[in-house]
Formats: sequence, C-alpha cells, structure tokens
Amino acid sequence: MPYFIFVVTSSESGHKSAALVSQYEKFRDAKNEVKRLRSEKPLDDNQIYKINFSATQMEAEQALTEKREEPIAKEWEK
Repeated sequence: MPYFIFVVTSSESGHKSAALVSQYEKFRDAKNEVKRLRSEKPLDDNQIYKINFSATQMEAEQALTEKREEPIAKEWEK
C-alpha cells in the first residue's frame, strides 16, 4: 500500500479538504519529502502537510477529512 502526502486545509466551520501532493511506496521516502516540504514550502496557518497510509487515494482523503468527535477530558486529566 502506498503512502500519500496531502495538504489538508481546515475552514473555520470545521470542514476539511485534502489535496494530493505526491505518493510513495516507502515510508522513509514520504517522511523525507514531508520534512523537505515543511522547510522549503511553508503553508498558511489553516493548512498542514499530512502523510496517510491507505490502499487508495480516495480512502486516504476520506480518513483525513472526516469529522472526529473531540475527546472527553476525564476529571483527573484536567
């Protein structure tokens, strides 16, 4: 399965969108590319580079853009 690199953009309403940057077969290659991108091509405050390991590009996009519930903080975690 390939590693996909995306630029994930978050809106103020909580909606996320993902744009594919590249795809790699090895994690090491994907990790090095993300490090290079983060240092050479900084993004806006509402954007971030993300790596996702999925069978298809569509599965990776769905995983990165789905709405997740906020974790509930336990009393001892406050």
